[in-house]
Amino acid sequence: MIRYIHTNIVAKDVEKLTTFYKTVLDCKSIKETRDLKGEWLDDLTGIEKAHIVGEHLLLPGYGSNYPTLEIFSYDELEDNDISNINKQGFAHLAFQVDDVESMVSKVIKAGGSMVGEIVKTMYPNNKEATFVYVRDPEGNIVELQSIR
Repeated sequence: MIRYIHTNIVAKDVEKLTTFYKTVLDCKSIKETRDLKGEWLDDLTGIEKAHIVGEHLLLPGYGSNYPTLEIFSYDELEDNDISNINKQGFAHLAFQVDDVESMVSKVIKAGGSMVGEIVKTMYPNNKEATFVYVRDPEGNIVELQSIR
């Protein structure tokens, strides 16, 4: 059996980023918080004296347990340049929303920013699609989309 379980974001400010995903993008707490350390974690991560804290958030539109967005922070973080949408590797998280424009306002009010512009285009089956890439408060890229 194979089943998708979660995506992990390593946060500079785990509480602030968790609050952003809860309040702006409607992720829900499932009361799965973590405060992890020990030799097993050092072995797993390859980091001496690793210490992780954070929480799993239920992604909107799914069941009561999974999939989740796992927002963690380490005691020691490596600096990272803000990623671009065309950077190799994971590029973005995507959320379907009812109103892209109003969601962009919520993102910006909560400390996020825009990557590009809001675009509207016709999709197959004569559906109008609205898309935008935004950044969460720590620079991670999120796609907001509405297809009607």
